[in-house]
Amino acid sequence: MKIPNLFKLSPNRVWRTYPGGRVLDERQGLDNPKDTQYPEDWVASTTKAVNKGREGKKNEGLSVVSVGGERHLLRDLISEAPDEMVGEAHFQKYGAHTRFLLKFLDSAIRLHLQAHPTVAFSKKHLQADAGKTEAYVILAIRKEITDPYIMLGIQHPLPPDKFKEAIEKQDTESLLSCFDKIPIQAGDVFIVPGGMPHAIGEGVLMIEIMEPTDFAVRLEFERGDIVLPEEARFMGRDVSFAMDMISLQPKTVEQVRADHFCKPSSVERQDGGEEFALIGPAQTDCFSVHRIVVSNIYEKEHDGFYVGIVTSGKGKISMDDLTLDLIEGDRFFVTNAAKKVHYQGAMEVVLTFPPE
Repeated sequence: MKIPNLFKLSPNRVWRTYPGGRVLDERQGLDNPKDTQYPEDWVASTTKAVNKGREGKKNEGLSVVSVGGERHLLRDLISEAPDEMVGEAHFQKYGAHTRFLLKFLDSAIRLHLQAHPTVAFSKKHLQADAGKTEAYVILAIRKEITDPYIMLGIQHPLPPDKFKEAIEKQDTESLLSCFDKIPIQAGDVFIVPGGMPHAIGEGVLMIEIMEPTDFAVRLEFERGDIVLPEEARFMGRDVSFAMDMISLQPKTVEQVRADHFCKPSSVERQDGGEEFALIGPAQTDCFSVHRIVVSNIYEKEHDGFYVGIVTSGKGKISMDDLTLDLIEGDRFFVTNAAKKVHYQGAMEVVLTFPPE
């Protein structure tokens, strides 16, 4: 089986405990777009979704790729041709895994107040070598939403015992009083480290890049008419486990903006485009994220694989005699074997790279 050096990725919608996805439906050109329990689209995923009660969906979350008229799990292709797909060094270190989880997220409602583990917490308590630091690239806000926001970090702390009690009693008013709504807009990029409690507001379409786990503790047990079963609230543990994971260190809105909102920096400028770093070593060593603004022809050399998402415009990506036509919303995989590709057209593309 010959695996192409460049290939497109199909939509991979995943069930979640909150509603959304109408904008994803619209962008996919589906009939009767609507919000459902499939608000996320996982891109180039080698990570399984964790959805309590849906354990029978054994491959939920894993991306499937069509090669030579046959469908294969992406992770199986990596196993079959590791050097060609991801590079031998990456494969020896991480196995048949991209080592990041990349997704579109389209929220119809505010998500649960939640937090994710750090790497240190995962190693100590979850026997895992990855936590769930996340990065968000805001793409669009629904027209009906006039004041888009995120809740990120605690601005008005309660004593730990009172915070724990508010979770146990599901005193949502007290929990929400700890957070300010931080305004966001299309184009914003920010980093959410493991341990930091947060919630994405309603009506937000974004790209989410994170460590390759589906670990989360929820501080709220009910959102969007779905009550989380007990085993889904704190990953099968108790509230003390959640409290150990959560950072209660307060941060003002100004501190959040200074420490967690990321400003693009130019990486390379060519006659036909410019590449910017959005997320890099200054923010995390778990992954990196770039944006290429293509105005004519931009040549990209890279030793390793990466995944691209077209966020606006249209154009092409090519190497040798292989060309992919691209429009807004398309996603594609550039293998380790590609090395040098050409972007052509008028478009913006977000690229995600694995850890070094």
